Amino acid sequence: MSQPALGFFERYLTLWVALCIVVGITAGQLIPAPFRLLGEMEVARVNLPVGVLIWVMIIPMLMKIDFAALKEVGQHWRGIGVTLGVNWLVKPFSMALLGWLFIRELFAPMLPADQIDSYIAGLILLAAAPCTAMVFVWSQLVRGEPHFTLSQVALNDAIMVVAFAPIVGLLLGISAITVPWDTLLVSVGLYIVIPVILAQLARKALIAHGSLDAALKRIQPFSLFALLATLVLLFAFQGEQILKQPLVIALLAVPILIQVVFNSGLAYVLNKKLGVAHCVAGPSALIGASNFFELAVAAAISLFGFQSGAALATVVGVLVEVPIMLAVVAVVNRSKGWYEATA
Repeated sequence: MSQPALGFFERYLTLWVALCIVVGITAGQLIPAPFRLLGEMEVARVNLPVGVLIWVMIIPMLMKIDFAALKEVGQHWRGIGVTLGVNWLVKPFSMALLGWLFIRELFAPMLPADQIDSYIAGLILLAAAPCTAMVFVWSQLVRGEPHFTLSQVALNDAIMVVAFAPIVGLLLGISAITVPWDTLLVSVGLYIVIPVILAQLARKALIAHGSLDAALKRIQPFSLFALLATLVLLFAFQGEQILKQPLVIALLAVPILIQVVFNSGLAYVLNKKLGVAHCVAGPSALIGASNFFELAVAAAISLFGFQSGAALATVVGVLVEVPIMLAVVAVVNRSKGWYEATA
């Protein structure tokens, strides 16, 4: 399957998120009753409208993953090793550290005191799982080795099934944030395990009919619309808090931006030190830095609710995703000569 170019909606994702902020806040203030009704539609702390939207959002992305690519992991073992180390041993912990430094210490006087822990929890959720879908776009933009990208994403998704909950639970516990383990495990089942199974069953059936690429092209807009609809709901509930303290979004963006720059740079330099080809180092840096923000949004809503600081923090991740990753793409492309130069 060919890797897609950056489409119109993906290219301007930051603009759409900004519009969702305006629409959500405005609608939430003018007509609060419908949003209140949607927020109350819960079963076992799972909001049903958002649950449906998250499935529509995630399943098309997971359908792009070919787990048969796992057999190719050994072909690029150094690049795979670097990315795994950054994704699972560095990124969640560096984000937690940045959250403690900026949210609990430096920015605390400018943030609502009762949401400090929730903001940190949202940042941890954002960094605890590597991106699944957009990395295919970033890889193409840096002329990445497609087999490496596919095998790396497949391996990350396999690890995510068993590692997401323990890492989140550990970091929340270290941060002195109460861990609702039952809800966390339900979230993993609902938003990782079941979507992965459904996506792979759908993928297998579509491949058998020779229509996978056509189907992915048709359903991709639904995935983006589901994301935007979820954001409108979130900002409808967050509107009053944002209007009172509009600086919150900018402050939450700081640790996210630093985390992306640090982890992408770390992966890129480590690959160079190990003599990895640039076509592998580029996507390795991008996969090492990007976040599975769709899962983070879903988990934050399930664990802490629509109106929580955690949900808002994950949404800020969506807001900054495209511009910062495009900046990393530009650095990777422009530094190719330096990367390939002999020491």
